[in-house]
Order: sequence, then C-alpha cells, then structure tokens
Amino acid sequence: MSNLELFDQDLLDNPSARVPVCLVLDTSGSMKGEPIDELNRGVKLFMNEVREDEMAALSAEIAIVTFGGGVKQVVEFANIENQSIPELTATGRTPLGEAVNLSLDLLEARKKTYASLGIDYYQPWLVLMTDGAPTDDVTVAARRTSELIRNNKLTIFPIGIGADADMATLQAFSPKLPPVRLKGLNFNEFFMWLSQSITMKSQSTPGEDVKALPINPWADLSL
Repeated sequence: MSNLELFDQDLLDNPSARVPVCLVLDTSGSMKGEPIDELNRGVKLFMNEVREDEMAALSAEIAIVTFGGGVKQVVEFANIENQSIPELTATGRTPLGEAVNLSLDLLEARKKTYASLGIDYYQPWLVLMTDGAPTDDVTVAARRTSELIRNNKLTIFPIGIGADADMATLQAFSPKLPPVRLKGLNFNEFFMWLSQSITMKSQSTPGEDVKALPINPWADLSL
C-alpha cells in the first residue's frame, strides 16, 4: 500500500472532522545556529503536544513546507501517529512566495480528498514564519491568501522572527489581522499556544467561532 493509500485509509478509519494545518517555515541561511535549533525544538514540541491530546490527535492533520534555497514539503498531511519529523537545516535564499503557493495547493488538494471521502473539516490554517525578506515575487501568493481569507476559507498566522523580519510583506498575506513578531526565540511558547488552539478548535463544531487564546506568552507586543 502506498503512503497516499495509507493516508486515505486513515481518513476512512477515523471520520472525525479534520483541522488541516500547514506550517510554512523559513529555513534560509539566516536561520543558521540558534534560530534553527530552537525552531526544531518548537516543531517537535508542537507535534508531541498535539499527539498527546486525544481530541487534537484525532482531528489535526499537519503538513510542513520549508523554504531555504528551495521549497520542499517535508511532512505530508496524515494521521499524526504516522508522522515523523525530520531535522530542519538552514541554507540558501528565501523563496517565500513559492512556499506559500505550494502550501495553498496542498491545502486545496487535502480539502478535495476530504470531500471525496465524505469527511467534514474546519477552515484550514496556514502558519507562516520568516526571519527576513523574500527573495522571490510574492504577489500571486499574497493575492491568493488574501482572497481565501476574505472569503472565510483560510486562517493565517503570519509570524516574524527577529528584528530583520519583513513585517510589511507578512502583512500583505493577512488582510484582516496584523502580523506578529516572535518574542526573542520563543518558538516553544508559540507552538504550545498553537497546539492549545488546535485542541480548542477540535472541540468545537466546524464553522463555529472559537475565542483566540492570549498571544502575550510568545509575542513581542512592545512594537
């Protein structure tokens, strides 16, 4: 049985409504050293927290796209119990626009899979984290995210890492909410918040508004 067939069988075996989440993570050369180390720790914490929560583990489906030199899907949508997390490394330039376009394509494809199998799902989430400015054109990607958000078909979390993060570009992806700068390298705090948010979402009804958790543990609110 192929990975794709295995993943679809998971959907049939577990008909819970899904929360599709795509992490779009900057792994460009400027993330070398402590930033990439802390990002790796945060991602692993996030996956473990979701895995250990009974409701979230049944509902959350997480994919990871990295952009550093090139763009790559390093984790496919699947039952979290069947996923392993590769060690992320930092290298190259920052093709942010290409990464967002790929992530949107992946989310659309996953929604079609849900629909074909009769699986209900929550509004998809896209987490976009970068520590700099894109080295490619983001016009199309920003237009796509903005249109989806305005039509209530996507929730985006645009997160700047460090003082050099291009917050204006992140804002272009998020027409309703401003981007937020991470406090220091508080990746663990951010991913803990994200896992708790997924737990709350998984306990709600698809389409229901869920009150957001406070972001002050991980966000730099001094700006």
